[in-house]
This record gives sequence, structure tokens and C-alpha cells, in this order.
Amino acid sequence: MPSPSRRTVLATGSALGGAALVGTLPGQATAAGPVTAGGGPVQGGPVQAGPDAWRTVLDDADLVWQKMPTTWYEGPYLGNGLLGSGIYQEPGKNAVRFNVQHSEVQDHRPQFGSLFGLARLPIGHFTLEPVGTITGLDWRLRLRDAELTGTLTTDKGTLTLRAQVTNALSVLAVEVTPSEGEAGFRWVFHPAEAKSPRAAFQPIPAGYEGNPPAEVGSYDGDVTASVQSLLSGGEHVTAWRERDRDGVRTLYVTVRHSYPKATARDKALAAVRDVARLPYDALAAGHRAWWHAYYRKSFLSVPDARIQRFYWIQLYKTASAARRDAPVMATSGPWLEPTPWPATWWNLNVQLEYWLIHGSNHLELDAVTRALGEFRDNLTAEMAAPYRADSLGIPRTTDIHLVNGGATSNAQGYGVGIPGQATPTPEVGNLTWALHNVWLSYRHTMDERILRDTLYPLLRKAISYYLHFLEPGADGRLHLPATFSPEYGGNTRDCNYDLMLLTWGCRTLLESAEVLGIDDDLAPRWREVLAKRVAYPTDANGFMIGADIPFAKSHRHYSHMLAVYPLYELTGEDADERALIEKSLAHWVGFEGALQGYTFTGAASMSALLGKGEDALKYLGQLMSRFIQANTMYKESGPVIETPLSAAQSLHDMVCQSWGGTIRVFPALPAAWADLAVHDFRTQGAFLLSAVREKGVTRWVRVTSEAGAPCVVRHGIAGAIDVRDGHGGRKLSYEDAGDGAIRIRLGRGESALITAAGERPDLRISPVTPNAQAPRWGLPA
Repeated sequence: MPSPSRRTVLATGSALGGAALVGTLPGQATAAGPVTAGGGPVQGGPVQAGPDAWRTVLDDADLVWQKMPTTWYEGPYLGNGLLGSGIYQEPGKNAVRFNVQHSEVQDHRPQFGSLFGLARLPIGHFTLEPVGTITGLDWRLRLRDAELTGTLTTDKGTLTLRAQVTNALSVLAVEVTPSEGEAGFRWVFHPAEAKSPRAAFQPIPAGYEGNPPAEVGSYDGDVTASVQSLLSGGEHVTAWRERDRDGVRTLYVTVRHSYPKATARDKALAAVRDVARLPYDALAAGHRAWWHAYYRKSFLSVPDARIQRFYWIQLYKTASAARRDAPVMATSGPWLEPTPWPATWWNLNVQLEYWLIHGSNHLELDAVTRALGEFRDNLTAEMAAPYRADSLGIPRTTDIHLVNGGATSNAQGYGVGIPGQATPTPEVGNLTWALHNVWLSYRHTMDERILRDTLYPLLRKAISYYLHFLEPGADGRLHLPATFSPEYGGNTRDCNYDLMLLTWGCRTLLESAEVLGIDDDLAPRWREVLAKRVAYPTDANGFMIGADIPFAKSHRHYSHMLAVYPLYELTGEDADERALIEKSLAHWVGFEGALQGYTFTGAASMSALLGKGEDALKYLGQLMSRFIQANTMYKESGPVIETPLSAAQSLHDMVCQSWGGTIRVFPALPAAWADLAVHDFRTQGAFLLSAVREKGVTRWVRVTSEAGAPCVVRHGIAGAIDVRDGHGGRKLSYEDAGDGAIRIRLGRGESALITAAGERPDLRISPVTPNAQAPRWGLPA
């Protein structure tokens, strides 16, 4: 049989119902086939997945603190996609800070742009002030329960605490049990100045001023609130109440934001009164149940203890920072700190933040698809007037509603720009790249509603913007005028960033139209672009930035290499293409100076594409040693969140790849990873993959189809194989698809189990034994 095309076949058959995939979490992980997690071998029937495997890896991944964290980059963090709290020592004080921030709290003065007038606004923080002098602490961030527990020791006694940011009720609850000498500890709230954090890093626009000071007062004697009025109208309110139950004191805190009306105060007061009636354990029960179900949607264990712990922390961090109905993550997630980046960034950050949700089977966190669909009219308003009828783009920076506002300089916010014009910066490819994330959500679920309602109509307009400017050159090829490649500097004709996104966009539109049965009058133009667009500019060092700018200096972005990763338009399938990728990758990472953390996550994923597991691990090692902070956070001039999350995706790319219509099992593992286990890993085509590797040999692979899409698996099992149904009984027919892959016909809900011929391996998913011990994340002694 011929080998599958490197371009993905988008869909066959009808779409999934979608709600179970995208919207909710299961109460218990289930899947067809004879696999257990942490239990014994199964004799048949559906999965009865016990909790042991998840409990083991999550307990092992808990962060611990036996030294006082002094910054956001060191301390524990709690969140639910909206409300967030970072915890560390109050600078210069004998106290512990509990930040209170909220991803919906922003200013509403668009005339000053997204970075000032629409910026996220800091709210404030509580200080936990003990009676005595702090002498020690022993804290644990329990990932499985999303809860901070432990003891603070002073020269007067101890304060034993538990803290959570609950899901459904969106409240920060901190329970403190003091010893007798610490019975007089207190909580104090410190409102923040309600102005853009960028004001501490960049010149303030003329006419811009901070909002008036917050007003703190008591209401009916039992609730206190900090009411922050906004010059634009509206307000945000932090309300809290402390309850003492037999000497155990619990602080309840909630935040509400309203605009343009000032209705947040009454809502916050009512909410905190209601929630304060509940003891801490009553709040914790539903909270813990949500998190337990969340983790059980997938499983991954590798023999590198440091990386395995890091991975599970990223799953915790993502669900703490993202939910489908929460705003698309700003650069620091819900944990706003002093930063020059108090907005949502669309030229790399958003894309990297959400990649890991697909393989880890967490589409319930996909705010990108929801927001682009919901706020598409705002994107139209961001376009220059001549192009609004048929074109769309997204500014580099926006608020939570995808608005950049009336920025008059890049210091205030970065608009879309117009190809061929220097001002504003013509960075026009960001929407197309963001829509690649939407395409990934479609491909991993095969939910045609995503394709029909969001991806196709928005991508059509994003590509139409390019079509206004494409012109034939003397060589007969189609060329682009000067545009900008994030964030190299300078505008260039035939910019690779845009050519690569344009190519992917035209190809995806044609394939999507076929799936949806649309006879689009633009289809001939898309085909013409694919046939006639100029080749990607290259030189002796590989991919250039564009026709006018070589890649000749240290640069953190891989915007000039998107066709390699994540678009997989160029995959090294022939020797010349592979040599070009290798040369470009080596040249890019060979310039020290401006390299940052996501340089190494991109390099790891590109190495994984080439099957170079040792190189991928090397790049992840450099990331860990050079850039990742004690609590697995990351910084570039201020707190940013995308790089650690994208490192989890790099690990996914080593374990499984599914581009081009083929599921590749363990495609880029280093030799040291002789044992590995993965369960319910979601792939393109809406398959769930489970597989086990022991002593360097893949023992078995199971794929479950949720949509009945074509199933091609490069399983990695040497020699003759058996393919049986998901229960390990009836043999299934299959075809040789070439290059070590097989093609299996699976209907929706059907599974296939692949093993070496004649083998009946122990079909069990368990944590693998680490090759060596490693310190925990946090600040262990």
C-alpha cells in the first residue's frame, strides 16, 4: 500500500457530539479495552481504572518548601482560571503574602491601548502576620487536591494552614489552626494601585493616570470589602470574611468585576457571605473531586524523575490558569505581578500556552477556540477600514475581549498593521497562527462544529487579508510585500513567518471545504497560491527571516521556521528537506545572547520531529537548568507562563506525534528512557492512545477511535505483530501502510490492540521506576 500523505486527511464520517469531549470532566476515567492503571492484569471487559497510578505520580510530584519563598518565581500558587493567588514572603516583613488577582479584572479605557488603557489591573494582597518571628516552614502543594498544606513556625508557636482556590464558588479559602502562642495572628489586606503594571517599565501615555484609591470598609459588621472604582465606570471588589470555629480560623476571599455598571460590590458581598457558611472541608470536597477527575483523563510516566514531576506540575498549572470560559491566558496567567506584559500576547505566547491541552486530553480548557469565535466582531474592528469587509487579523496584544484599543504607539499596544507599510508594525500572521490552535482542537476531537463555526469562517478571512497584497513578480511567482517576523526586527519582503502561515492556511481551507461540502468561490485562488507562491527564502545557513533579511543574530523566536514546527508542512521526508531543517535548527540555536526558554522547547520539538530523542532531551535539560524557576515558573523581564507549558508539549512530541494522518508511538525517546507508560493520550483523528515500553521494547499499543477517522499507526513493535480488538480477543485485519505503519479500520468507539505476534503482555498502566533520584520542585531543604 502507498504511504500516507504527510498532509493530514481532515475528516471522514460524521462529527462527534462534542459536549462530552469539550465541556465536562468525567467522574471516572473509562475507556474500551483491557487496560488498568495501578491494578492487576485484566481478564477482559472495560477499564476499571483504580486511583493508584495517579495518586503515586501526583504525590511524588508535589512541590515542597522547607525554606521561605521570597518571590513569585519561588512560591506556591493556587488558581481556577479566574481567581489566582501566589504565595511568598512579604518583602522585608515578618509576614507571608497571599496575592489576590483575577483574570477578568482590567481597565476599560481603550484610548490608551491594550497595554495601558485595557491592561489587566492588580488587585492587592493579604498578609498573614504571625505574633512571633518566623523561624521555619514546612509546606506542600498537593497537586492531586490542588491545595497548599503545612506549618509555619515562629518563636511563639505554629500556624498550621490549608489553602485552596475553589472551582465552582471561585473563592480563596485559607484555614489556619494556631497554637496557643500564635492565637493572636492577623490578616491584613493591602489594596494595589489600580493602574497598568507597564507604567513601571515604559513611559506613560499623555493623559493617562491611575484609577482612584480603593475604599476599604465593613458591611453589616461581618464582611469587609475593598471597592476599587474605575475612571471608565464600573468597579472591581474584593470581599472577605473570617470565621472562627473552635479556634480554627478560616479566611474566605472572593473578587467580582463589573463594567460599565458598579454592581460588583453587592455580588461580592453576597458571595462571600454564602461561602463563609461552609466549613473548609465542605468547600474542599467538591474541589478535590473536580481535580481528581481532571487528572484521570490521561496518564504519562517517564523514568526521568525531574521531568516527570515537572510534567504533572504543568498539568496542575494549566488547569489553575485556564478554563474554557475563562479569558485566554495573559502572559502571567491569573497570577498578575509587576510586569511589562499586562495583556494577552498573540505572536507566540497564547499558542504555546494551550498546546499541551490536546495530547493530555484536556479540551475542556480550550479558551482559544471559544474566545476567537465569541469576539470575532472585535477582530473586524481592529482592521484598517478598507479591509473590514472580507479580512480579519488579531493584534499582537489584546485585552480579554481581543481588543487592542486606540494605541498610538507600540508602547501602548501592537495593532495588526498593513503589509508594505512600516507603521503600525505589519505583523499580520498572528490570527492564522492562533487558528492553528483551533485546528488542533478540531483534529483532536473531529468535532465538525469547531471546523464549521469557528475555524473555517475565521481562517477564510485571515487568508483573504493576505490575498489583497500578493502580487506576481518577474519570476512569475506570487510575492508578499514587507511584513514583520516576530520579533526579529525589521520588515522584509516574502517573510517566512507569513509565507508559511499562508501556505498552511490555503491548504487547510481547501481540505476543510471538502469536509464541510462547501463549494467556495475562493478555492481557485487558494490553489493558485499553493501552486505559485514564492519558495521560502533560504541561504547557506538555512531559513532566512525573509527575502531581505538573513538570520544573522541571536533570536529567541522560531517564527521563521513555523513550516517545520508546529505546522509540519516540512518534515524532513527526503534528504534535502531534512538537511535544510537540521541546518536551520543548528544555525538558530547556535547564536547565544538572546536565546530564551522557549527557544529550547521549540528546538526540542523540532528534534523530536527528526526522531532525535537525545537532542530533544538535551534541549529540555538546558531549559531546566538555565531558565525554569524553583516553582517551575519562568520570567523574561517579568513573569510569563508560556514556556514551561510548551515544555510539556515538547515531552508530548517525544512520546507521540500524529501529524500527517499517522499516529507515531514513541518516535523520539532517548536511550535512557527504556521504560515508559502512556494512557489515554489524545491524538489527531480523535484517537486515545495507550502504550507501554519495557527495557527498551514497546510491549503493546492500544488505540481507541472516538470518530471513526482513518487509523494509521506506526507502532514501533519489531517483527511480526498481532492486531486484536480492544478486549484482546478477536483478531482484526490490517494493511501495511509503509514505513513501519499499519492501517486499521476502526469504527467509532472501537479499539485495536497491537502486540508482538503470539505475545500476551501484562496490560497494565503503572508508573515506571525512575533511573535516578532527583530533588523535588519548590524549595526543599
